[in-house]
Amino acid sequence: MLQKPKGTYDIYGDRALIQLYFRKLVEALMDKYNAKYIETPIFEASELFHRGVGETTDIVSKETYDFKDRGDRNLTLRPEGTAGVVRSFIENKLYAENLPLKLWYMGPMFRYERPQAGRYREFYQFGVEAFGSDDPMMDADMIGVVVNLFNILGLKGVSVNINTLGDRESRESYRKALLEYFKPYLGDLCEDCQRRYEKNPLRILDCKIDSGKEIMKNAPKMIDYLNEESKRHFDKVQEYLKAMGIDFKVNSNIVRGLDYYTHTVFEVQADIEGFGAQNTLAAGGRYDHLVEFVGGPSVPGVGFAVGLERLFLALEAEGIDIRKCVYPDVYIFNADEKQKPYVLALANHLRLAGFNVEIDYKTRNFKSNFKRADKVRAKYIIIIGEEEVQNKFLTIKNNVTKDEYKVELDNLIEFLDEKLGDDDED
Repeated sequence: MLQKPKGTYDIYGDRALIQLYFRKLVEALMDKYNAKYIETPIFEASELFHRGVGETTDIVSKETYDFKDRGDRNLTLRPEGTAGVVRSFIENKLYAENLPLKLWYMGPMFRYERPQAGRYREFYQFGVEAFGSDDPMMDADMIGVVVNLFNILGLKGVSVNINTLGDRESRESYRKALLEYFKPYLGDLCEDCQRRYEKNPLRILDCKIDSGKEIMKNAPKMIDYLNEESKRHFDKVQEYLKAMGIDFKVNSNIVRGLDYYTHTVFEVQADIEGFGAQNTLAAGGRYDHLVEFVGGPSVPGVGFAVGLERLFLALEAEGIDIRKCVYPDVYIFNADEKQKPYVLALANHLRLAGFNVEIDYKTRNFKSNFKRADKVRAKYIIIIGEEEVQNKFLTIKNNVTKDEYKVELDNLIEFLDEKLGDDDED
């Protein structure tokens, strides 16, 4: 029997209900922020991720799904959303629009890593990218999006951790300090960190293998190497977060695993009992030079991504059920085969009028149809026989109270509007 690939999963049943409801919630929230939807290809030129995400990152060096197509082109399944959105922003000249511009996406990403709870090789992300302003107000506003989303979902114990990587000048000063500090300890670092030492020593601080070592705890802190402009930016971000009433703490250990970040980086976590160490539900930061680095004009940006798998695990751990079940307003069945065209036409008419309708495709007997109506949790049942077709009236039964009505066909929509409205009020 054929089975799904390791590290993937099917979305159906309760998970499908949760994901659909979450998408609707996100769509409504994004409207409030005047953010526009964008969808980019599942695969892109490999060069995009090597240049945009960074050669020294674990994502590019270890985790991407790379392949050649029949035209001998090097392609990669997208491991994250930002690089593709930036490529689209440049290629479609969205920078010529009225900036700032906020774009949001939601879809599958792919990384080859060891599957575990909340971590898959095909996983889903919701993210926002905001282009066109280097003002720290935008950094704070993006953090606010995540906090508001988690508050709407009902998550408790949400905490915001922020740090700064400074501008190019500050980062270069910090890079030199790290090179000097780690040089005597190179032999104590893992093989990956020894390679990172020359290419990007900041990545050493993000190492999962060496993170607990004493040399890591005593490493220089970025905040001590900030120039005045970088300090001002970070101070303003904190001022704006306080103005919005968002609690946060400065965490100098946050450097993020992607090379394109500058200035603000952040993680939003949930302190949930029994949830374990994988408690970071959203992360992001500012990337003022990424658009230019990928081949576009100099346009600053800031964004974040939320991992749906971890988020849904967090909701489950908190006992929060966001499933939105939509049951049929009406279930229609016919007495015999001759009424099938009438049933189909009536169902089509009601669906176009905005009702959720299920019908009997099998011509079951009355008893089986009533059982079927109960199983799909239909609110009303319409029974079509020869007499109903000829006289243009319908027998309608309330599937909860079992009250029965005779309604003329011309009055059906008005009747259902009234009854279903009353049911919603109850």
